[in-house]
Amino acid sequence: MTADLEFGRLMDRLHGGDDAAAAVVFERFVQRLLALAHSQLDTWLRSKVDPEDVVQSVCKSFFRRHRDGPLRLADWDSLWSLLAVITVRKCANQAAYWQAQRRNPRFEADLPAGDDFALCNVLSREPTPSEAAVLTETVERLMRDLRPREREILVLHLQGHDVAETAARVGRTQRTVRRALERGRAKLCRLQAEAC
Repeated sequence: MTADLEFGRLMDRLHGGDDAAAAVVFERFVQRLLALAHSQLDTWLRSKVDPEDVVQSVCKSFFRRHRDGPLRLADWDSLWSLLAVITVRKCANQAAYWQAQRRNPRFEADLPAGDDFALCNVLSREPTPSEAAVLTETVERLMRDLRPREREILVLHLQGHDVAETAARVGRTQRTVRRALERGRAKLCRLQAEAC
């Protein structure tokens, strides 16, 4: 059986929705696509966009398009070329999205070490009884309006887990964890302003 005939049969199976055929295509190209996506995303952009997410989106787009109407692909090289073009375009789209002035990560500032969250500084020493009462009330008010997932993220962070550990524990991306912490930080600042 020739390689072209095998490839054609695999594409027919893929068009029919065969998961095993999709797995063959995915396994054949996943590492190359990851490397390509990684090379297309600048370092600052990789802090916002995971190359694995790009590759999953590429595969989803390709499989859906091929299922809806089979693409005319001659061989593995033509399939690679198509997947590479889709990957480069998706990376370019992500760069355009994140370079918009209102969300450009180049303008983000890291917090100084040790000042990651105001409550951590308060919790690092034994509070006086009055400070303990104020702290308890503040934490309760802070947690009250948060969604359960945000509450869990904040609790883990207050226990000393970094963003990566917290993301792994709650099954969310680091970006999601950072946003939840930013919302918690903003609410804490509002609560502090109200107390003054």
